Formats: sequence, structure tokens, C-alpha cells
Amino acid sequence: MPFTVEVEQEEDGRWIAEVVDVPGAMAYGPTQERAVANAEALALRALAERLENGEPLPSLDNVFSVAG
Repeated sequence: MPFTVEVEQEEDGRWIAEVVDVPGAMAYGPTQERAVANAEALALRALAERLENGEPLPSLDNVFSVAG
């Protein structure tokens, strides 16, 4: 399952991006692209922490593919 990233431009011109399926994965950036990249990096860090701590993860189907 691909993760959905919602983006919005704030009144002050900054962009905010949120990875909807990963609570707390929200980040600002001066451009839409930077905000998305920041949010994606934060989401990956949050998922890695959950994995390390044995916490439940959202579905990660179709995130990785294994070449045989």
C-alpha cells in the first residue's frame, strides 16, 4: 500500500506535508517538494522506531519488492 502524502500551502508561503497513515509524520518546507521529502523522511524514521520497539506497523504491502 503506498502511503498518501497530503500537502497544503500556509498563508505565510511555507508548505506543510503530512503522511496520513503515519501519525506525527508532518513537516514544513520552503517548497512543496522539500516539505514532501521532509515528511517522507520523518515517516520512515517513525516506522523504523516502531519496528525496533516491536510496535504495530501500518500495512507495508507493495512498499518493497524482492528480486529473485
